[in-house]
Amino acid sequence: MTDFGLQVRMLVVGAILFAFYVFAGTALSVLLGLPIVPVLLVGILVVPAIQYKLGKWLALRGAEDMPDDNRFGYVHQMVRRLCRDMGIEEPRLMVMDMGVPNAFAVGRKGAGVVVVSSELMQLLDDDELEGVIAHELAHIKNRDVITMVVGQSIGMLVGYVAYFAVLFGGERNIGSWIMAMVASSVANALVMVFVLAISRYREYVADADARRAIGTGEPLARALEKISRGAEGRESNVEDSMNALCIFNADKGLFEKLFSTHPPTEKRIQRLRS
Repeated sequence: MTDFGLQVRMLVVGAILFAFYVFAGTALSVLLGLPIVPVLLVGILVVPAIQYKLGKWLALRGAEDMPDDNRFGYVHQMVRRLCRDMGIEEPRLMVMDMGVPNAFAVGRKGAGVVVVSSELMQLLDDDELEGVIAHELAHIKNRDVITMVVGQSIGMLVGYVAYFAVLFGGERNIGSWIMAMVASSVANALVMVFVLAISRYREYVADADARRAIGTGEPLARALEKISRGAEGRESNVEDSMNALCIFNADKGLFEKLFSTHPPTEKRIQRLRS
């Protein structure tokens, strides 16, 4: 984590999420009549680990290892150079048909994976692709995937507490079930507002790290412009749950923008060129 602003935001939001987690874990323990400490430990250790493994498996379905041959050898050389300059281990490189030009990273430092779409490689020039890959490497270096998984786990736990609280607090009928589902969704969304605020800022940080790694923000700015235009009118076959991991997420409606995992593309481009 190289950005002081990100560290401050993580401290504040982390404290808020931890408070949500302790309250939710304690309340869930009381509702289910279970010991508090085991529930808290399971919630913070086991659930994120399962989500991390399952999310990584889902994200990589349909992706294939990128061979280090005449076709893709220049990408591997590019990644080796970037990893050396950024001080991280080389990730596993994969290629995938996503329907749109895009890229994402999963995993952690020492066990990261960078996936680029075949559409992206056809669209971008070499220096633009380098900017995109540097952005994804920054996500791995800054442990962004793990942070998102922990945040989502807390949101899920808070949602469960709201569900059981409403369901057990009244008569158990279809109305109570519907109200419990609504309460669960609202509670989860409340937590995710804080998680997504960090997610949006992390995109700015990854952009800045990529700019430092390649010496200029112009190639990544051009890449984002091309990706945005290239995604217009095309359907992505990446699962919705994976959108937070991608370098580009086209949010159209007001509700989608409110809960967007990414800042506006035009603002990212403006920062890269400033």
